[in-house]
Amino acid sequence: MDQGNCSSLTEFILVGITNNSRVKVKLFKLFLLTYLINLLGNLAMIILIRMDSQIHILIYSFLSHLSFCDLCYSKAVGPNMLVDIFGKDKSIPFLGCALQFFIACIFVDSECILLVVMAFNLYKAINKPLLYIVHVSSRLCSLLVAGVYLVGLADALIHTMLAFHLCFCGSNEIYHFFCNIPPILLLSCSETQINELTIFTIFGFIELSTILGVLGSYCYIILAILKICTAEGRFKAFPTCTSHLTAVAIFQGTVLFMYFWPSTSYSLEQDKMTSCFIPW
Repeated sequence: MDQGNCSSLTEFILVGITNNSRVKVKLFKLFLLTYLINLLGNLAMIILIRMDSQIHILIYSFLSHLSFCDLCYSKAVGPNMLVDIFGKDKSIPFLGCALQFFIACIFVDSECILLVVMAFNLYKAINKPLLYIVHVSSRLCSLLVAGVYLVGLADALIHTMLAFHLCFCGSNEIYHFFCNIPPILLLSCSETQINELTIFTIFGFIELSTILGVLGSYCYIILAILKICTAEGRFKAFPTCTSHLTAVAIFQGTVLFMYFWPSTSYSLEQDKMTSCFIPW
């Protein structure tokens, strides 16, 4: 592709979810309520864990980081989306679009990996609770959390640099409510095979390894629960596992649907609707 034919694109236009005025009102109310619940709930969770000495222990440390990832992702996507529902000017600067995706990608990846770390942490807590502090030290927790954010940062940097160095010489309308890579690639008049291969390779590796990690951890968790002698002990363990598995299923399922849908049957409308299921 001759880079000289590329226009100097300075902004994108976010089309949004719908143009139906009646649907817009309902969606605005629903998304505003969801955003406020997400914002206040995660803030309360972080503050409670950090301030209450009774629960500020290692087993809750990962939960606070999970809330932090949810909070940061929602801040990157939610406010702009709510404004654009009724806003006449739905433009977003080129660099602002890149920054929005970059932040969103960091914390989506981090949350994905954190769910696996939490599964491992849950197994250690259930299997031998009295030796939990011995096996899971504060230093190990810090290293795991640092690794989670570093992977998210590296992945986001790779995808952002590859996507926003493409040539855009046609429409600047992104058929989405935030700057997501698949609809942006459709606007490019450059070859996007490298981008698609990178998405499939890196996201595929992260998704496959995290799913296998969660499944492997839960095999050991189930065995550990079955070894608990009392019915009361088993009853206490199952609700925690159920809530974690529900979060994993919704989050991982949404990411898989968004980024690994066959290109021959890929639909921007499906991509937009699926994106709403990621906690924002």
